[in-house]
Amino acid sequence: MGTVVVGAILFCIVIAIVKHMIREKKNGKSIQCGGDCKYCGGHCGQSLENK
Repeated sequence: MGTVVVGAILFCIVIAIVKHMIREKKNGKSIQCGGDCKYCGGHCGQSLENK
């Protein structure tokens, strides 16, 4: 029974993380690009004038 409870808790945590990642991706953020072009040089296609 304990295995089922721990598995359900882990499943909920994974779902929350995935939803958070999808929400950030829709807002224009991702793991590759945090939207701060001064560190990456604007390689993601966003220009510094738009910020």
